[in-house]
Amino acid sequence: MSSGLARSRKPRLAQEQLCEWIYRPLAHVVVLALLPLRVPPPAVVLAATGAGIAGAIELARGHLIVAALLVQLKTVLDNADGQLARLSNKVTAFGRYLDSECDLLVNATLFAGLGWYTHQPIAALVGFAALTAVLSVNFNVERLARGGKTDASGSGVLARVYQVMYGWEDRAVERFVVPDRTAVVALAQLGMSGQLAAFGLCVGLGHPLYAVWFALVQLPIVAALVLRQRSLQEEIA
Repeated sequence: MSSGLARSRKPRLAQEQLCEWIYRPLAHVVVLALLPLRVPPPAVVLAATGAGIAGAIELARGHLIVAALLVQLKTVLDNADGQLARLSNKVTAFGRYLDSECDLLVNATLFAGLGWYTHQPIAALVGFAALTAVLSVNFNVERLARGGKTDASGSGVLARVYQVMYGWEDRAVERFVVPDRTAVVALAQLGMSGQLAAFGLCVGLGHPLYAVWFALVQLPIVAALVLRQRSLQEEIA
């Protein structure tokens, strides 16, 4: 099991520790069950999306514990789809685009459910925007540190949708951020698994609006890292 778990790890310069300790091992159990069945990874992406949307619906209905558990199920399945793709040698651009776009859809519905339940739609919208910004910087700092550039050459519907939804964010971060090891390691800890773990915890404890504050307090941390990189760049210049 440990060998397969290692081979299924996504190559990154820094790993999200909460994901490594909890969600990846749980997801690996799911992967071991799905591998003999030859389940395609995109099907797992859709299952994760369904769990996340179901969690949003339950949150809107006031079933907070059920919503929190469904969000954690979404996170386990979200980790399982990538592990399954890597272990079965079925990593594709289609799967990457589908995963990214479904993640955004789930996050939007979760905060919509939060806004409905709390009667605070503006706060929910602000929280969603903050979370999206944090995750975008997280993804792009890792990408830039690995020497990646914005890919605008993809074809197909999902690639075009990705460019509309994420392309401008990728280009903005690429323009203003010069990542170093400190930024990569720090921002890796603000990944999707940890974000949804915190969201689920806030919901499960009966305080969904705390999830908005959790997203907001991360903005100055991310800004400090970004500003630090710009300052370093100016000193070198």
